[in-house]
Formats: sequence, C-alpha cells, structure tokens
Amino acid sequence: MNRITGMAVPRRLFLQAAGVGLALPLLESMTPALAKTPRESETPRRFLGICNNLGLLPEHFFPEGTGRDYEASTYLKLLQRHRNDFTVFSGVSHPDVDGGHPADICFLTAAPHPSSGGFRNTISLDQYIAEQIGIKTRFPSLTLGVNTSGGLRSLSWTGSGVLIPCEEKPSAIFRAMFTQGSPAQIEAQVRKLEQGQSILDAVAGQAKDLQKSLPARDRERLDQYFGSVRDLEQRLAVGKEWERKPKPAAPGPVPTDISTPAEYMAKTKLMYDMARLAFESDSTRSVTLMLDSVNSPVLELEDHEITEGYHNLSHHGKSPAKLAQLQAIDEWHMKLLDGLFTSLKDSQEDGQPLLDRTMILYGSNLGNASTHVTTNLPTLLAGGGFRHGQHLGFDRDRNYPLPNLFVSMLQRMGMETDRFASSTGTMRGLELA
Repeated sequence: MNRITGMAVPRRLFLQAAGVGLALPLLESMTPALAKTPRESETPRRFLGICNNLGLLPEHFFPEGTGRDYEASTYLKLLQRHRNDFTVFSGVSHPDVDGGHPADICFLTAAPHPSSGGFRNTISLDQYIAEQIGIKTRFPSLTLGVNTSGGLRSLSWTGSGVLIPCEEKPSAIFRAMFTQGSPAQIEAQVRKLEQGQSILDAVAGQAKDLQKSLPARDRERLDQYFGSVRDLEQRLAVGKEWERKPKPAAPGPVPTDISTPAEYMAKTKLMYDMARLAFESDSTRSVTLMLDSVNSPVLELEDHEITEGYHNLSHHGKSPAKLAQLQAIDEWHMKLLDGLFTSLKDSQEDGQPLLDRTMILYGSNLGNASTHVTTNLPTLLAGGGFRHGQHLGFDRDRNYPLPNLFVSMLQRMGMETDRFASSTGTMRGLELA
C-alpha cells in the first residue's frame, strides 16, 4: 500500500485502468490515434523498425570505402541484388545511450543512460508516427517480438515512457488483421470498449480527488498517470470505431505459431511475413520488431551446428569456433532480410513496389556485443523512396547522431518536424529519389 501525505491510496484505482488495457486484443500495440493528422501525402508511407539486440560482427558488416562505389562486406554481399534499395551507415550512434544490453529499449527512443537509476524512457519513433497518422488504419501500430520473454522486452514506448508489450504469436496478429467476428461478437466487443471507457472515467475521477492534497513530486506522477488514462481513452474510442468496419479478406490460412525458442530464424521469418501482410492490407503503417537474441537459446540453424546459446557466442573471446558460429547466424539474418526486401519489392501498390513506400530500419543497440559498446552501430535503411545504393560513413570515434536519420524518416512520412530526441537536424547525405 502506498501512503501519500498520510493518506492511503488504493492501488486498485490504478490496476483497474491497467486491467482495461489488458482486456483489449492487440490494443497494447496501439497508441493514441486521435491526434492531429499531419499534412496529407498522396502516397501512403510506412515504417518497419527491426532491432537485433546482439548486433552483427562488425568486421563482416561494415563495407570498405564510402559513397556509391563502396566495396560490399561479407554480409552486404548477401544483399547484393538490393544494393540500390538500401543505404548502409557507419560511425552512427545515439548520444549518451550507454549501458550495454539495456540500451535495446532505447533503439527507437534514443533516451539517454538507460541503465541509470531513475531512468524513464521516452516516446519511440514508431509511436510518434502512430500518434500522427495512426487514425488512418485499423491499428495505429503493431509491436512484434521474437523470444521477448512473453512480450516483456520491446522497442515500443509511449509518450509517458510506458512499455508496449510485444505480440509474439503470428496467429494472433493474423486473426486481428483478417478474421471478422460475427455480428454478436462485434457488438460484444463494442460493449466491452464502452465499459472500459466508463471504468476509466470513474478511476480518473477518483484519482483527481487526490491531486490537490499531494506533494509536488507525487502530483507529477499523477499527471503522468492522467496522460496514460487519456492515451487509453483514445485507444478505446478508435477501437470502437474500427470494430464495425469490415476487415480485408484473409490472404491465406492462419499461420502456425512456433513455440520453440531455438527455431529463432523460422520465427523471425514469420514475423517478417506478418509485417508485410500488415502493410499490404494497410492494417497499419508503423511496425516494430524486437529480435531478442540475448534471451535466445542454442539455435537450430539449417546447414550449421550451433553448440552454445546466442548470448554466450556473442562473448566469443576471439575463439575461431564461436566466431564461425556467430558468422553463420549473422548470415542467416542477412538472408532473411534479403527475403523481406524481395517480398516487398515484388508486392505492388498502385503500380509501385511496396518497398518504395516502406522504410525498413535494421540495426542494433550494440556496435560490438562482445564488448557491450553502444557506438558505431550497424545500421541499414532500405526502401521508402530515398536515393540509396551508398555507404554513408561518419567518424567511428566521434559518432554522428543516429536520431538525425529518424528526423529524415519522419519528414518522409509527411510530418512537419525538425527534431526527435537528441537529433541535431536531418541525416546528412541522405536524399530523396
């Protein structure tokens, strides 16, 4: 029980509100969608952010030379047929994002010092996008994960610094996008949403009665709580509106979930498929995918024998055997990424490849997992209508701010903004096609 200025505050006031959120299917993957809509663009733009939180072996990822005549590295050769569809970056990082493994939750927020006491995260790039254009689609965003400990490791964070849990089951994502409930089920869900709104009204009303008697620090916390309540109210309103709208036809059968964490690559492939289907059906325009390599076991890898857990391998100590296994794993990541690029390139929307309308950010919070450094992050940006086919190389000792790329991406989404987190402008050298 909390005590504030001698007054007992029932925790159920807050837990009731949380319970409403838990009762809504996939709404934990959504953010307020009633915000002001930005300047309309004739072409729908989309974002997919992917973080592999154990990164890639830098000596096999970063290319030689810069500009358009760079020499592709071992890993980039696996993406060679898409060379003109992506830009590779070196010498970039998030200023003041340190702490090794905990930095993965800041991959899309760039909030500083994630391992420090009292750290509170900030809004992630996907949720910023969702707040601006989420009203246009059934789901303002989707938050996906592979081996994320039941969804509790995530790239997506609300404006008040609250984690949005990942959805790890492709079947649940597929059904949410394509399975239409019966009229009775739809109306039951609408009633549930309406009931949730009334519960929030009651909880917020009781909490406001406390506010006048609280010290400043607790009033600040309560203000953050009210912000979360307002966010959830908006999600409820949007959810109610979409419940009665027909869903698109399913493109095939419901996918079979993979329960074995060792089948990491197969799970990743399924999540790439779900992201593609979400964009093809215009169910959302903002997706994140946390590839939680840290919490993955010994992987089952086609044509390769893996003998140790993924995390243990990352601390290779320059062991040839461990490095060979890591390289095999990294190359599988590149092969899957190549497949994702191909599928989006083959998918057409209004006569254009879907890849041209989809920005795919692929990278890591670690520049070198063996030493836990959070600088010189391996980063790729594919698609989205940029002029690609180049290596933008910055100072690998004094890094260029990666949030500048986020600003360029937001502007490409049609949003009139010149700042995000610790950015200093737009990404230098990145131009529209």
